[in-house]
Amino acid sequence: MMTTLNDLPSAKVEMLIRKSVEEVFEAFIDPAITTKFWFTKSSGKLETGKTVKWDWEMYGVSATLVVKEVEINKRIFIHFENNTTAEWIFTPRAENETLVTIINTGFTGDRDSIVEQVIDSTGGYTIVLSGLKALLEHNIVLNLVADKAPDANVNY
Repeated sequence: MMTTLNDLPSAKVEMLIRKSVEEVFEAFIDPAITTKFWFTKSSGKLETGKTVKWDWEMYGVSATLVVKEVEINKRIFIHFENNTTAEWIFTPRAENETLVTIINTGFTGDRDSIVEQVIDSTGGYTIVLSGLKALLEHNIVLNLVADKAPDANVNY
């Protein structure tokens, strides 16, 4: 089915990561790993029912989320304070290959605002998955999130 402007659009990105599903899944629930490719600080590991705060210190922003569901090595579903949701789906492929799908929904506002949010989310999650791929496959920290908008950096 094709999405029309009458439907509420969502952001969906996918990327193949050439690592085991266990390793890829752990990278998203364990902030010791996630801070190497996405946010800079977290109040804790993602666990079902837990409220977690993520910080992007370079931008002076944070997000509070509720972890609605964690299915080990399969799925993470979270609800953000702005009433959007994000779902990560981890699909094992060949040995040491995992397809990661991220779907972000619940955008609100007028049509132009929603389209802008979907575009921003799609770009943002693409950068996140690219950073994850570089980290897990090549042990390289690319600083993609911090370098995307260097002029927006805020010093504390």
